[in-house]
Amino acid sequence: MNESQVSLTAIMTAYLRAHHAIGDTPKIFDDFLAHRLIPEERRALIEQGFSQAQQMNVPASSIQNADQTTNPNALLSFLQSIGLPNVLSRSRYTEDNLEQAVKQGVEQYVILGAGLDTFAFRRPDLLSKIRVFEVDHPATQAFKRDRLAELKWDIPANLHFVPVDFTQESLADALKRTPYDEQLKSFFSWLGVTMYLTSDEVFATLRSITDIACAGSSVIYDYFLPEEGTPHMKEIREELRKIGEPMKTTFDPSTLASELERIGLRLQENLSPSDIQERYFQGRTDGYHANENVCLAWAVVE
Repeated sequence: MNESQVSLTAIMTAYLRAHHAIGDTPKIFDDFLAHRLIPEERRALIEQGFSQAQQMNVPASSIQNADQTTNPNALLSFLQSIGLPNVLSRSRYTEDNLEQAVKQGVEQYVILGAGLDTFAFRRPDLLSKIRVFEVDHPATQAFKRDRLAELKWDIPANLHFVPVDFTQESLADALKRTPYDEQLKSFFSWLGVTMYLTSDEVFATLRSITDIACAGSSVIYDYFLPEEGTPHMKEIREELRKIGEPMKTTFDPSTLASELERIGLRLQENLSPSDIQERYFQGRTDGYHANENVCLAWAVVE
């Protein structure tokens, strides 16, 4: 990623959440504010790219009429291929667990790699009970804050923006610059990030969490399975490389518990693709299904 450039995957993630919220039924995750955070010119570029990609990869038989409007089934297939189901299931899983955690005494929510997350504006019911810390690369966070200013959205008093370049500063040091309280139970979400870091960087961040979070705090993150176990991994790697955000790390679910234990985390739950399919996609008629390359991990600070 270019150090001065907003993350393209952050914008794309928000677009996918918005697409689902506007056009799909039933909802897996209803981010009804996501579309407003994406500037119109960015939305137009994304949709133009979608159209071009489909025309290159979808057979001519699935193109309608002379205007080259794509068949709805072709669009669904394309959205599946670029990870829309993963974006939805990981967000739903995280906020479902956060809601339960707040009932059990969690008072702080730290969103790592927040991108264009809308939680603080979309969930006033939970925001009134917790402090929220959005942690992200300075360039991406500046893009979001500029957009919030354009929209004239009021920033909630208990929402704190934490710009961090993890090549220069640790998560623990960054949070020490904020009202984050190490004595309060915290809930960390870290979605769509681990695959873009080295294994050492991933565990350094998880170790930072155990350094600054009290016992009973937790973290949820998604991760990719090793390449040999998933037939489409090479294609995914190539597409991410093309946009300048190459995949660097995968994890073996069979060894994850012991790896986390060494840094003070207990693996509470480790959802496989089949688990995610059963929980969020069973019985859907639109063709969406769990990503065969992605798992969800929920770990608790010992």
